[in-house]
Order: sequence, then C-alpha cells, then structure tokens
Amino acid sequence: MDNGMDTLEVKNLHVAVDDEDGHQVILKGVNLTMHTGEIHAIMGPNGTGKSTLSETIMGNPKYEVAEGDILLNGESILDWPVDKRARAGLFLAMQYPAEIAGVTNAEFMRAAINARRDDDHQISVREFIKKLDEKMALLDMPDEMAERYLNQGFSGGEKKRNEILQLLMIEPPFAILDEIDSGLDIDAMKVVAKGVNAMRGPQFGTLIITHYQRLLNYIVPDVVHVMMDGRIVKSGGPELAKTLEKEGYVGLRDDLGLDVPLTDDSDITPGKGEA
Repeated sequence: MDNGMDTLEVKNLHVAVDDEDGHQVILKGVNLTMHTGEIHAIMGPNGTGKSTLSETIMGNPKYEVAEGDILLNGESILDWPVDKRARAGLFLAMQYPAEIAGVTNAEFMRAAINARRDDDHQISVREFIKKLDEKMALLDMPDEMAERYLNQGFSGGEKKRNEILQLLMIEPPFAILDEIDSGLDIDAMKVVAKGVNAMRGPQFGTLIITHYQRLLNYIVPDVVHVMMDGRIVKSGGPELAKTLEKEGYVGLRDDLGLDVPLTDDSDITPGKGEA
C-alpha cells in the first residue's frame, strides 16, 4: 500500500433522482474534502440527502449528477462504474446490506481482497484464514459466520458486524459508513465502533453518516458536518455533535438564520425519541 495520503473530494455536487414523486433534486451543492488519517461524520435530520451522498460517491446509477464532481486523488470518478470505484479503494457499508444466496462470507471477502490486488499478489489461503480468524475474534463473531451465505438469514446486528468485518478484511483507503448504527443496541454499537477504531490510522479515512450523536461517543470524529436541505450548512470539531444533541437541528437552523424546511420540526434532537 502507498504511504502517501489519499484524498476524496466532493465539489459543488448537485444530485437528482426520479422516483414515484417525480424528479427530485436532493443534493444542492455539497462540498467536502477528506484525507486518509481523518474521520469525518455527517449528521442531519431525515430526508436531507445523507444517504444520497453516500450512494452517489459509490456510483449508484439511480442518482443523477446534474452538476459538480467527485475526485479521488485529483481524478474525477463520475464516469467510473461501481466496481472500478471499489477496486480504487472506496468502500460503502450500507444501512440495508443485500443478501446473496450461494456465496459464503469467506468466498466473498477473499474475492473482494483479490480484486484489489495484482494477479501475482493474490492473498494465500493460509494468510486469508489467519486474518479472518483475527478480525472475527476482534468483533466477537462465531466461526460459523464465515461459512454462512452472505447476509442470508442474518439479524440486523449480524449484518452490521459483517459489514465491519468486510471493512477490516479489505482495508480500503476510504470507507463510507451509512447509518451503520441504525437499529443497534449499545453492546453491538460498541463492537462496531471497536472495529472502525481498529482501522484508524494514516492509511484509512472514513465518512460516518449518522442521525445519532451517540455513535460519536465511541468513534470520535476529527470533523463533524451538518447537512440540511441537500447542503452542508456547518462544519466543526467533535463538539459540534454535542451542541446538536443539546440544541437539535431546528435550534441550529434558527441560529444560522437558514430558511430550510425540515422533514419533521418535532424531530429536532439527534438520538432522542427514535427507535
């Protein structure tokens, strides 16, 4: 792996999607720059474009980029298919991972690791098993999880741990964690955080998308961004998440003097009153 710092840059990103409600403009000029060695968190109320941003960075064709660019180490990736983005070092841990029958966890992860390697540097079976055993122990995952079909019959918590296991095995330069804490109890959240914190270092950067401040008690970010109405309206250090917990999104919106509609003005405080 290169010892240089990698950079992921989102420039003036405008994104639209066609759904049952027609043509919806969701992102309205997002700007974000992050480097390996940094942990960024994006917070914001429901419906403000957080997941749209993650899906667009990863190349989901459902989302149409109307303006702006996404750069990986200075090179535009807008025309790259999903698999090329993944091989280049982008990883998305999804809120609702897909179930794939007939492919075991171990088979999937070994194929994913080798897809990012040259043909003459494929991971050996022995090296793979040693690493898999080590990472599964870190996440308190039973051995039999490796031979189960990918996410099939997994509980919500098992799926989330499995996403973090894939992250630890593949070791991408950049990971986008889209509401990885959704539906997790505190014990499971601590395990997920343990895995992410184990990756922390100069060769790894992550963008954590969350509605809850509580995850950031366990994975302390370097930078917190707040999204409202398809834009990043404020950025700061980890103390910004604490401020949000106290004031809520409506409070911050009013402090900033923004004329921004929120999906539900009663849903104002991150991590409170939600399942």
